[in-house]
Amino acid sequence: MTKTKLNVGCQTFTWEMLGKAWTGGPDDLLKAIADGGYAGIEITDTMIGRYADRPLEFAAALKSSGLTLVSFAFGSKSGFTLEDQIGADLDTAKRWIDFAAAFPGALVSMGSATVVSDGPRDDKFAIAAEVYNRAGELGRKAGVEVAVHPSSHHNTLLFDRADYDRIFALLDPDLVGWVPDTGHILRGHKDMADTLRTYRDRIRYIHLKDVDANGTWAMLGEGVCNTPEVIEIAGTAPRFNGWLVLEEESNTAAADPAGAVKTNRQTMRSYGA
Repeated sequence: MTKTKLNVGCQTFTWEMLGKAWTGGPDDLLKAIADGGYAGIEITDTMIGRYADRPLEFAAALKSSGLTLVSFAFGSKSGFTLEDQIGADLDTAKRWIDFAAAFPGALVSMGSATVVSDGPRDDKFAIAAEVYNRAGELGRKAGVEVAVHPSSHHNTLLFDRADYDRIFALLDPDLVGWVPDTGHILRGHKDMADTLRTYRDRIRYIHLKDVDANGTWAMLGEGVCNTPEVIEIAGTAPRFNGWLVLEEESNTAAADPAGAVKTNRQTMRSYGA
């Protein structure tokens, strides 16, 4: 078991996935996550709301809620794979890196490269790597770590082990870290543990999600994710910061997001976190 102190955070996509059915704001998220027993939050550009240009106000709101900003996550309609959008994507990256710089220890998580146009996959890997690496350079100048979060969602470029191998071969490990997402890995990889061990030097923090044997989202502990093994492997990662961020996308969460994330927090206590 890891000697690193474990902290448990919550990702706001559990509410974001509801789309127009979610009518709350960032303060509602802070309350639900704090009430759920979490110590930290990973919020997205979609859910930051009125705090987008007010990092100091957001810091005050976090403090009053007893929460730490683990990471700020963002994506792009370009999927980070359109050459003519590299400049715009880097401008966006700088905006959120500057925002995260107001929160000591907070990272910026960049979403999965995604196929949004025709053309060779090799070209898309090269473009995505350029965006990630250059964003990593911006992060280093600002004192903010940048990491990539591959996904298994529709049209992702980073789905199976071969895709991970290709993108990591192109990324500078000193500039760009990795946010492994157990649910997404399990949907595209036969051996999640081997993937985690192979690239453990790149791990910054962990996204914990569960899926059943068919790859359908499940509540944490109700699927095939070997959470104790994930925690153990993370403990061997030299740059793992101790944060386990829970993200729930199951039908249970769609019906009651606050209740689902609270249940997942209780489940994590059985794993010693």
